[in-house]
Amino acid sequence: MSVDSNSVTQLARATIGTSSSEQTEFRTGRRTYTHQFDELYAQRLNALKPAVEQVAAQRWSKVKPTASVLNVDGSHATYVVGTLFIDSGNKPSTLHQVENERWITDVHGTQYREAEDVIVYLEDESGRIRLVGDRISNMILASGIVAGVLGVETDNGDFEVADVCFAGMAPQKMRPVFEEDRFIVLVSGLGATPEQPVTLAMQLLAETLCGTLGASELQAKMARVAQVVLVGDTIHVPPAPLGHADDARANDRAAVARLAAQVDDYLADIAACMPLVIMPGAKDPADTSLPQQPLPLGLFRRCAQYSGFSTVTNPTTIQLDGLQLLGSSGQNIDDLSRYSKEPAAKLAVASLRWRHLAPTAPDTLWCYPFTTHDPFVLTSSPHVYFIGSQSKHESVWTQGEDGQETRVVMVPRFSDTSQVVLLNMRTLECSTLDILS
Repeated sequence: MSVDSNSVTQLARATIGTSSSEQTEFRTGRRTYTHQFDELYAQRLNALKPAVEQVAAQRWSKVKPTASVLNVDGSHATYVVGTLFIDSGNKPSTLHQVENERWITDVHGTQYREAEDVIVYLEDESGRIRLVGDRISNMILASGIVAGVLGVETDNGDFEVADVCFAGMAPQKMRPVFEEDRFIVLVSGLGATPEQPVTLAMQLLAETLCGTLGASELQAKMARVAQVVLVGDTIHVPPAPLGHADDARANDRAAVARLAAQVDDYLADIAACMPLVIMPGAKDPADTSLPQQPLPLGLFRRCAQYSGFSTVTNPTTIQLDGLQLLGSSGQNIDDLSRYSKEPAAKLAVASLRWRHLAPTAPDTLWCYPFTTHDPFVLTSSPHVYFIGSQSKHESVWTQGEDGQETRVVMVPRFSDTSQVVLLNMRTLECSTLDILS
């Protein structure tokens, strides 16, 4: 099924002057995995430590800091800055994965901090110290966060924590002012499979976006769409069988090629109507480690004919007429949910305050071993932070100490909910559109 091309050309779309560009901090070029991850942790600590120290000095102005973890002196209260590490028996083991002949284990729902043997450490280049106390037990924390901790060393060498601080939200550019309503459509988890490359809900979505379906009010709104963003899991590639190295089925990519061609035909109808950006996700035919690189344009030969179509990284940052958007296909928040039972939106807000997109990488989330910098460190707070592949839609505002304001948007899986999110660029208000209702 496809959208009638005659109907598409008859759609009276509003003229919208839109300038869109993808930033390049998440593009890695040729990947090599010959380096260790200690360099990534060192770059993260070096990048965030000054900001955390500044917050700590203001918050605990009457307390003398300690320069490094191993210099903590139990004779007086102090604070020190380092990287958190959470040790837990519930965390995945690479050795166990090898024993079970499984390199990617689905541990969704496993709570790392519910194990009886959970230990929280603070680390820096000098060593580590164990953190104890109710303050630590009751906070949203995860491995890889750079934090400052206030407390006192106990007789047995642990650090009794009285308070914790983080870098806080990064500086933010001024938000642009738009005179008229313009919309960004966020779609996640189309979930095209070889068995169902284009579902009824997907077809109705395309017709709605292209203005050939829906009431006149909805069609008028679709005519003011400045960008459609597919936030991961567009093409659901089935996993290779166990023992895949010796299984010919794993090397038969004909079905995947046919699926990609069918999805390309489907998306080309949308790309003909409006700018379309596609991000890779956990189930797409892309590398597993973050940041995922753009899906090859060769998968979208028809879409690539349109100037408004592009494939971007995951995570990604997009500038849309001065509006700064930061997007993730959801793996970073899914992994954080294994450290805390708080709602996904609250975890996303926390990551902005930690000033880091994916602190659990590389500990429990696969990522590339960067050596010169940590691209997941936030140097600028976005105006909009959207996260895909979520069970339901949520939308919250969060504010920083210096007046930063960010709209955090959780984008539901379309294959499960038939919902997409409409974001008003003028007001940053969100609404959902249920295609099947």
